[in-house]
Amino acid sequence: MNKEVSLKYLFLTFLKIGATSWGGFMALISVVQKNLVEKDKVIKDDEILDGISLASVLPGPVAFNVVSYIGYRLKGLKGAFVSMAAITLPSFILILILAHAYIQYGELSVFTNFFKGILPAITAIIISVAFNMAKKNIKDYKQLIIALAAIIALMLFRSFFITAIIISVGALSGYFLYRHSSEKKKETNTPQPKINKTKIIQYSALTVIFFVVIIYLPLIAKGNLHEQVQIQRDILLTFSGLSVTLFGGGYVIIPAIHEVIVEGLHWLNTKEFADAIAMGQVTPGPIFISATFIGYKVGGLIGAITATLAIFLPPAAIMLICSHFMNSIKNSKTVMAIFKGLRPAVIGMIFAAAYTIGKDITINWATIFIFISTLVLSLKFKINVVYLIPLAGITGVLIISFL
Repeated sequence: MNKEVSLKYLFLTFLKIGATSWGGFMALISVVQKNLVEKDKVIKDDEILDGISLASVLPGPVAFNVVSYIGYRLKGLKGAFVSMAAITLPSFILILILAHAYIQYGELSVFTNFFKGILPAITAIIISVAFNMAKKNIKDYKQLIIALAAIIALMLFRSFFITAIIISVGALSGYFLYRHSSEKKKETNTPQPKINKTKIIQYSALTVIFFVVIIYLPLIAKGNLHEQVQIQRDILLTFSGLSVTLFGGGYVIIPAIHEVIVEGLHWLNTKEFADAIAMGQVTPGPIFISATFIGYKVGGLIGAITATLAIFLPPAAIMLICSHFMNSIKNSKTVMAIFKGLRPAVIGMIFAAAYTIGKDITINWATIFIFISTLVLSLKFKINVVYLIPLAGITGVLIISFL
């Protein structure tokens, strides 16, 4: 049974994680796992793996969707919304500051050495988390093979649908390999979040009304207001449309966003887009936060808010709906077998993420020192990543800049 938590706990915990989790999807998930599973013990490994499995086959930012899933599992809809707001707030504020400075001065070099320092630390933390998950969830050689196959597939292929393919193959493998297993799932008595159907209908109706108003509001607005409303409408429709049609997480959907934003709408040129993605990487939290920079450049502060809400909320709503139905079927023998294949596939994806991030590291004595130190401190001494990542970044600024 999960430990009872408060909304304040969720907000402060995810605010802290959102302020310290650099490096994209798996890095953020690794920090979540370290804090909520190993340190606070409010949720279990297998529930996080279930959330990753579900988020990987749904559209939108995977890490953000997993956070919404965890908040929902722990505290229902309120928990989901509080967790989503908290995980996004630090990176949203920081990228607003960077976007303003960038537009004023056109420079981004201030974070270069800081990022060089945190890359090896992030790689070490991801390996540490994947190793701990593997110890708990990989029980036999068949699951080990599934995990190894996932690692190899992600290392060899980079496409929009590779994560969905890995998840699908893992699920099918679990079904065919374990469907006749006699193992019984232990009763956990985990309370299932309840959804008020009346409220769902109300929220759905309000959402439809909102989009209808947004679409037609420019027709009644006049003068300068018409232009401003038109810009916000375009930002909202563009990013909400992108958010529900892009699969595979931050890194693999970058080309698709480039095609729409740069080649289609001409909101940014290629250099500005590359810098926007770089800002998403050097700021903590989900890489999709790059949308905030684009929205700010196109529509100012309101545009930044509009773009941020549009890129995150629609896929999160899909995630929460699917999470509710998954809770209802999770105890079936068939679903248990499927998850026996899904979980090692996800663990393999986490190991592969360490390779994806680590291959961009410049190898020298400083980065090797940061990597080994972080790995030892994380695995052996269980030092909180809230301290490890900023410390690695500061080490990068102090040491790497002199190499």
